[in-house]
Amino acid sequence: MTDRHAGYIVTLAEDVREDDAEAILSALRMVKGVLSVEPIVASPHDLHIATQRVRQEWRGKILDLLDEMP
Repeated sequence: MTDRHAGYIVTLAEDVREDDAEAILSALRMVKGVLSVEPIVASPHDLHIATQRVRQEWRGKILDLLDEMP
């Protein structure tokens, strides 16, 4: 038996102004089976948290690579 998808989270490459986003929202609403499309308003706090987490992850990976060097 396979899993069933209830929804998807789509992440934009960069923030889009609300007045420029209508075409994107309309396109997503046209996808078969889409019940609703709700934009997520960008928050400086959320962006800061996500950025710091990614930076920490990359720091760890770089340190791991350096440890593996002869």
